[in-house]
Amino acid sequence: MQNKSLQERLLQALGFELLAILLCTPLFSWIMGTSWMRMGALAVANSVIAVLWNMIFNAMFDRFRRRHALLKGMGIGAIWRAVHAVLFEGGLLLITVPLVAWWLGIGFVAAVLLDLGLLLFFLPYTYAYHWAYDALREKARSG
Repeated sequence: MQNKSLQERLLQALGFELLAILLCTPLFSWIMGTSWMRMGALAVANSVIAVLWNMIFNAMFDRFRRRHALLKGMGIGAIWRAVHAVLFEGGLLLITVPLVAWWLGIGFVAAVLLDLGLLLFFLPYTYAYHWAYDALREKARSG
């Protein structure tokens, strides 16, 4: 599905983040024993950070690949996709763990565990959301 407009891509990304916030807030509020408002504010902050980090990181990663002529003329291969994912998630962890620890008043280890829990949530969520979005989009276009 390469023919999505910028407006549609923005709508898809906003829907992804909004649904994630709506799902994560009660779940992680219950797990951490904190209020929905407190966890919701943290979820929104993490969402904004993740979107900004995504744009910054991808620009830096693409510039690095161009500068070093990595995989020139070929798409990004499986190894570079894995490197990209690990570096992206590692950078996001470095940014969000201190915020989570401070906001919830918990230790560093607890904040890392919470962030790892979020990562475990987002792996299937990302797959399911984008699969469902594309399936519903295709159904709407054909029907």
